[in-house]
Amino acid sequence: MTTYHRTKIDGLNIFYREAGLKHAPTIVLLHGFPSSSHMFRDLIPQLADHFHIIAPDYPGFGYSDAPAASDFNYTFENITTHIEKLLFGVLGLKKFSIYVQDYGAPVGFRVASQNPDAITGIIVQNGNAYVEGIGAAFDPLKPFWAGRTAETEKPVRGLLTAETTIFQYTHGAANPAAISPDSYTFDQHFLDRPGNDAIQLDLFHNYPSNVALYDKWHQYFRDKQPKTLIVWGKNDPFFTVEGAKAFLKDLPKAELHLLNAGHFALEEESPTIAGHIKRFFGAPGESK
Repeated sequence: MTTYHRTKIDGLNIFYREAGLKHAPTIVLLHGFPSSSHMFRDLIPQLADHFHIIAPDYPGFGYSDAPAASDFNYTFENITTHIEKLLFGVLGLKKFSIYVQDYGAPVGFRVASQNPDAITGIIVQNGNAYVEGIGAAFDPLKPFWAGRTAETEKPVRGLLTAETTIFQYTHGAANPAAISPDSYTFDQHFLDRPGNDAIQLDLFHNYPSNVALYDKWHQYFRDKQPKTLIVWGKNDPFFTVEGAKAFLKDLPKAELHLLNAGHFALEEESPTIAGHIKRFFGAPGESK
């Protein structure tokens, strides 16, 4: 059974889903843009019989509080601080694996590199940590990164439309008819909240702060060699296959699986991904 919780962190209500037995190995599921823990709705029950699952919504996403951009510093560093306070402070976790996708990668890799002794493993699903992985779909953002003005902001706002959200879910899908409209409809509902555009624009503009940490994360990979499973939708226009393969430079023992899916590979491939996780991390009854 999945249960649903809210807890106060620095005055904000932070929402998270929890499932499985608390004495089992913990996996923290860290969602991407423009989604929330809702993206893991199919994966959680497939893992909960073997693992303890925690799936939070970041500030500004899903069911967590979304204070105005003028009242909260929407940076990846600040989001990570809130997630760390949830994991280590509220939940008292000592050891856990992380599953990172899209925005979950800069949050998760911050958590991991800052708390290396807590990390027992990493699952990477279309979550980038290498410049090779930044695809052409990011091109509209580059002038915005170079200089934030009303003019450079215009094409970036296109990333907040329903058309783009649907594209993120359906582009590259092996079977677009298998993509539930619940996915992009749910995400768009939260994107369309008054003031949420300012939140997302702040995070878009802050994205280069993640690229600036790539060398630090690579050093963490090389030094700590965390047990790493890479399950990657190979048709992703945002984070490319080159980015998936790049992890192997620093994590030569990582296991890589390229799936015939897009950016949100869980929409089609959650049974496959769940099977890899249970096998790779040694869930009872799963063959190696």
